[in-house]
Amino acid sequence: MTDDKYVEYAEGPKRPEKAYRSERFLNSPSARGLRILAEYMEPANRFRAQDVADTVVFFGSARTLSRDEAELRLQAARQHGGDVQRAERDLAMSRYYEDARELARRLTEWSKGLAGKEKRFIVCSGGGPGIMEAANRGASEARGINIGLGISLPFEQHNNPYITRELNFEFHYFFMRKLWFIYLAKALIVFPGGFGSMDELFEALCLTQTGKIKKHMPILLYGREFWDEVMNLEALVKWGTISAEDLDLFHVADTVDDAFAHITGELQKHLDSPAGPRL
Repeated sequence: MTDDKYVEYAEGPKRPEKAYRSERFLNSPSARGLRILAEYMEPANRFRAQDVADTVVFFGSARTLSRDEAELRLQAARQHGGDVQRAERDLAMSRYYEDARELARRLTEWSKGLAGKEKRFIVCSGGGPGIMEAANRGASEARGINIGLGISLPFEQHNNPYITRELNFEFHYFFMRKLWFIYLAKALIVFPGGFGSMDELFEALCLTQTGKIKKHMPILLYGREFWDEVMNLEALVKWGTISAEDLDLFHVADTVDDAFAHITGELQKHLDSPAGPRL
């Protein structure tokens, strides 16, 4: 008997691979349902462990720069013959980064001062750069835990460094990520953004309009100049595709003070209602 045969005999025959350990199976089309379920159950487990009851969600562009970064890029463009016009636009837009950062900080400080053991109104973003980073950064500067619901993309984005480590997620499925945006949300704040921000905004408006969202969830659009130019929802009323009262589904704010007062005022009305769903 050779040594190889002895080892095989001593250890017994090789066992077949269990299905839940098979990466080949788990990454196959047949296991798509398991992957979707995992993106529900694994976040639910983490939220339960961190005692997260509900959230305030920030949406907005991944391309918005901080003021410091925008100023550096403008200086570089002027010195080295770069696109000065674009750099000046980015500097003007950096106002929204700084406002999102301050608003998230103030909301976190306010929520930390509320009575009760549950962690209420935790700042949540899409986890990436830009407005998302600003929101996580502001919450972090207030020494509050915060959430980043990231998404794997073939370009862009990385999760920003300000997210609480235990609440840093990366999703594969957009629809599962959006479920978690809405499921725990008690308020939505939408800063200037592109297709992704528009998608998230209009899904929330649709769910609210149709009564699929039954909880009280104020929706705030930040930046009147931007929203007045890119959206003309009054035209939908004119053409009869929405009702005039549907325009009351959201509030437009142009300052941090206005946004903070509106969101905290709306949340304060419902503080005695249950927190988030028990996961």
